[in-house]
Amino acid sequence: MEINWLVLGALAVVLVVLVLFLIKKNQKEKKKLVDFLNNDYKKREENEPDFEGTTER
Repeated sequence: MEINWLVLGALAVVLVVLVLFLIKKNQKEKKKLVDFLNNDYKKREENEPDFEGTTER
């Protein structure tokens, strides 16, 4: 049984390109998620208790 180096090399190149594409896409999604989580917050209501010990009454 002989190894077909051309097919094996092409498959290796395709796998490397696929991995790089997935890493790049993951980084974009991570950035979008971080931006969403940093900007998605509720403004605290005035009558909500402050658990840090600085409650105003």
